[in-house]
Amino acid sequence: MTVHDADQLRCSAKGCTLDAVWALRWNNPRLHTADRRKTWLACDEHREHLASFLDARSFLRDVVPVETVVGEA
Repeated sequence: MTVHDADQLRCSAKGCTLDAVWALRWNNPRLHTADRRKTWLACDEHREHLASFLDARSFLRDVVPVETVVGEA
């Protein structure tokens, strides 16, 4: 995912239209190299739910403020 504009970022939770506040960086070690990171975005309300989903599968690598990933390729 390439993140360009923080003003247009929405939460990744199904049906949520709130602005993203958090970037949940993850990878599936069976599919991705160790340094590869995929990103889900989360509002404050869905951060814990999305993080728990990823963590239960041992996919979650870190959670950072969305501003830190804006402009990343």
